[in-house]
Amino acid sequence: MPVANHQTAYLAGGCFWGMEELVRQIPGVIATEVGYCGGNAEKATYEHVKTGTSGHAESLKVVFDASRLSYSHLLFEFFRMHNPTTPNRQGNDIGSQYRSAIFFVDEEQRRLAEHVITSADSSREWKAEIVTEVVPFQAFFRAESYHQRYLVKHPHGYTCHYVRQLDLGE
Repeated sequence: MPVANHQTAYLAGGCFWGMEELVRQIPGVIATEVGYCGGNAEKATYEHVKTGTSGHAESLKVVFDASRLSYSHLLFEFFRMHNPTTPNRQGNDIGSQYRSAIFFVDEEQRRLAEHVITSADSSREWKAEIVTEVVPFQAFFRAESYHQRYLVKHPHGYTCHYVRQLDLGE
């Protein structure tokens, strides 16, 4: 049974390992799961997604307590931990499966995502324009268990994510 203040967000910002590790530490985040969003296949697996032909992006499902963490603030943190100006790339990871995207579940999330992007873009903290996609959520496919909390299991594993000290006009 869902709790009244719990909401869910679906975000893609490059390799899901680094995103999950940073997002799960934000106060108000209750749970995270890595997986795949945005493609047209009826099922997504790492073996298919890694080819860049499935249309899916490595994504993060975030369950958060909206009484402690607003959706807008979660998005500002999302923009601080990846480069939203590089289409289909984060660090050494290249391909559409590493694109920046917000998968909104309702019109309020869409409106807030567009507002946060406008605010972050106008901050001029990046040299290029934000290219993050804002698209309707369709499905989330949970990634294989060895991807879940990968950097907890492998503390020195690969990541290109870090929290930037940016003033995004929040």
